[in-house]
Amino acid sequence: MSSKKISRRSAMTTASLGLGGLITNRQHTSKTEKKISQNSVKPFSFCLNASTLRGQKLGIVGELEVASKAGFDGMEVWINGIQAYLNEGGTLKDLKMRIDDLGLKIEDAIGFAQWIVDDEDVRTKAMEQLKVEMDMLAQIGCARIAAPPAGATNEAGLNLDAAGERYHAILDLGVEFGVIPQLELWGFSANLHKLSQVVYVAAESGHPAARILPDVYHLYKGGSDFHSLKLLNPDIVEIFHVNDYPASPSRTEMNDSHRVYPGDGVAPMHQILSDLKNERATTVLSLELFNQDYWAQDALEVAKTGLAKMKASVENV
Repeated sequence: MSSKKISRRSAMTTASLGLGGLITNRQHTSKTEKKISQNSVKPFSFCLNASTLRGQKLGIVGELEVASKAGFDGMEVWINGIQAYLNEGGTLKDLKMRIDDLGLKIEDAIGFAQWIVDDEDVRTKAMEQLKVEMDMLAQIGCARIAAPPAGATNEAGLNLDAAGERYHAILDLGVEFGVIPQLELWGFSANLHKLSQVVYVAAESGHPAARILPDVYHLYKGGSDFHSLKLLNPDIVEIFHVNDYPASPSRTEMNDSHRVYPGDGVAPMHQILSDLKNERATTVLSLELFNQDYWAQDALEVAKTGLAKMKASVENV
C-alpha cells in the first residue's frame, strides 16, 4: 500500500465498490432471484475448530480423523498444530494426502502473528511469520487464515486508520499466496472488540479481498448487538465461529471457557444465522469451543454432539 493515507470517505467508497458494499440493502433482491439462489446454493457448511478438542490432545491427525468420523465437512486448524506435526517428522505433502483421504476441506487456520501493532519491528517479523504460515497453508489446500488483533489487546487507543493500512498490507500478502487473512473480532480486545470497529478497519483497508471473522461469543463479550449483523453484506463473512453462552456469569465476567454448544445457551441463534445467511454463497460455520467439561469427554462424542446441535440451529433458517 502506498504511504499516502486513504481518507475515510475514499476508503468507504472503495470498499463499497470492491466488496460489494459492507452495508447493503438486501431488499433489492427479487423473490424470483432468491428462489433460484436458494435452490442452487447450500447456505451453510459445517466445520470443526481444533480448539473444541484441545483438551483431548489428539494432535492434528487425530483431530482430522475425529472431524471426518463425526461427519463434518471441514476443519479449522491451528498453526501450532501444524508446526507440532512437522516437528515430529510429518510432512505437508503427507498431511495433504490425509486431509484428502478423509474427505475434509481445511477452511481456515488460527494464527497469532502481530501484524496490527504499532511497533514496526514487530510488524516486520509478523509479515515474515505470515509468509511462512501462508506457504504452509497453501500446501495443504487452506485458503484462509485468521487475522486477530494479536498484540493489541491490552491497551486501548490503536489508530484504526493505521490498522486499515496494516490490514491492506497483509491482504496483499494473502493474495500473493492465495491465503486470505480474515479480520477477526476479539471481544476481550481493548481495540477490535466491537463489530463496528472491525468493519471500519476492513473498510479503511480499501482492499477488495477484505473479509471479517465474527463469533457468537465474541460479539456478546465485546458488547456488539446481534442486530448489527443485519447491516453486513454477507459476502464479507465467509466463515463464522459458532458457539453459545449461558445466562450467567455476566458478560464482563464471562470467558472462553464458558462457551457451550449452539442452542445450549441464551444467544439468539435463529436471528444470528438468519442474518448471516447468504443467498449467493455457502457460509462456513465453525464450531469453536474452549469448554473444559467437553475436553474431559470422548472426543468423537463431543464432535458428534456439536455437529448435531449446529445442524439443529440452522433448521428453518
